[in-house]
Amino acid sequence: MYELKVEGMSCGHCVSAVTKSVQAVDAAAKVEVDLPQKKVLVNSSVPLEDIKAAVEDAGYDVLASAER
Repeated sequence: MYELKVEGMSCGHCVSAVTKSVQAVDAAAKVEVDLPQKKVLVNSSVPLEDIKAAVEDAGYDVLASAER
């Protein structure tokens, strides 16, 4: 499980874009987005760096990330 602090998310479209970007790297990934806290929780077996890159490629800034 990974926790990312993501800047730039503000609406349902952002939630969808982040979710789709992660699932493009790992179709089985479970993604939970908390807009008010700017947190994205990802349950995936793909390396954290790949998840971060996918979110950044979608146009969002990953300010911090950690394995939980």
